[in-house]
Amino acid sequence: MLTTRHGVRPLGAADLDAFLELARRDPVVNVFADYRATTTNLEPRWLGGEMWGRFESGELAAACHVGANLVPVSASVDDAAAFAERALARGRTVSTIVGPQEAVRSFWNGVAGSWGQPREARWDQPHLEIAAGPLVAPDPLVRRTTREDMAELYPACVAMYTEEVGVSPEYGGGADLYRARVAQLVNRGWSFARFDDQGRLVFKAEVACATPYAAQVQGVFVPADRRGLGLATAGMAAVVQLVRREIAPVVSLYVNDWNTSARAVYERVGFRETARFATVMF
Repeated sequence: MLTTRHGVRPLGAADLDAFLELARRDPVVNVFADYRATTTNLEPRWLGGEMWGRFESGELAAACHVGANLVPVSASVDDAAAFAERALARGRTVSTIVGPQEAVRSFWNGVAGSWGQPREARWDQPHLEIAAGPLVAPDPLVRRTTREDMAELYPACVAMYTEEVGVSPEYGGGADLYRARVAQLVNRGWSFARFDDQGRLVFKAEVACATPYAAQVQGVFVPADRRGLGLATAGMAAVVQLVRREIAPVVSLYVNDWNTSARAVYERVGFRETARFATVMF
């Protein structure tokens, strides 16, 4: 397949080994793209989009996942600008640009004039990792969720998403798709929660994606009337312990810079910043 003058072309199954070698130079930061590649074999019909690669002297130098999310992979500022040029030719099809801060900024600078005003841009998001046991005692009542928990779990997932993103995942008829996504995480054993004596959910978190090298956590939530009681700290310690024991050796996540309470929780648990992310949402 022909490349552009900047050496960019869509990747396919024949490129999988080269892509994984690239992504695994930083397997924690690139866990999402690694997971997507290994579960789809880089086939567009399974990706729900494309994976672009930029080549230098015939070698894969950078990549970019282009699906519902656009995610630069091991991309320099120049790589991201080249991906932006290709993106301009096809128009905006993504709902979110997310990834390492400088690559996202470079990409956005290349498309901003044509892609319109974003709904929100979050330029400072610490990317955190923990590769050892938690520094605080895990909550022994945190467990994997089951389908029987959906009556409590699903509303909590909707509430967390709405609070975090600023729009309900059910908006525009998205309830069935979002419920299916929550159920999928439950079925994979990637959904964790604690319930009180009355059966009410008081803490939850999910693994969004995982490889043999790392797992990325999302959806950390405590109901508003139960915050400040230490549920998130002990709950996240339990999630770290369970995930590291049963899913992947390193646990990662990214958090908004202004969310000081969440950042304090993660610091107490033992997470440390290793990179800066940025997210542009439409």
